[in-house]
Amino acid sequence: MAFLACAFMLAVAHAFETFGHLAPCTLCLKERQIYWDALAIAGAGALLRFAPVRAPATRIANLLLAVVFVGGSMLAGYHAGAEWHWWPGPATCSGGATHVANLTAFLHGASMAMPACDKAAWIFLGLSMAGWNAVISAGLAVLSTLAVAQGKPSERAAPW
Repeated sequence: MAFLACAFMLAVAHAFETFGHLAPCTLCLKERQIYWDALAIAGAGALLRFAPVRAPATRIANLLLAVVFVGGSMLAGYHAGAEWHWWPGPATCSGGATHVANLTAFLHGASMAMPACDKAAWIFLGLSMAGWNAVISAGLAVLSTLAVAQGKPSERAAPW
């Protein structure tokens, strides 16, 4: 489930960039990296389900996922707070230079800047993409923690 959730979140982020023409800021890219890391952990955990050390490997993968998703939620929360001007964003996200509309201008020396981290590019139901990311990452952290708390598969009652 974590693998599919990460793949979905990355696909949505890339769709906003490709089809919505919303360039990611520095914090957006760091938030994406967390999903790439979680995708790798979830993939490894899924493969380890077929290994002889299935139970401990699965619990370790779920624990790592919980930690990664908590970190992702904190980073996205920080980003959302910077967008709401509750605190300053990092200096690398100050924007400033103009954006280049085409590759030709860039190749001829026009400046190109990352979008500012303190301006929400898209808002839905009062939350920016960073805000939604914080909520979703927190939910995935809870689900990963519950998966760790389940215990070894041999200790669980049979589903029937």
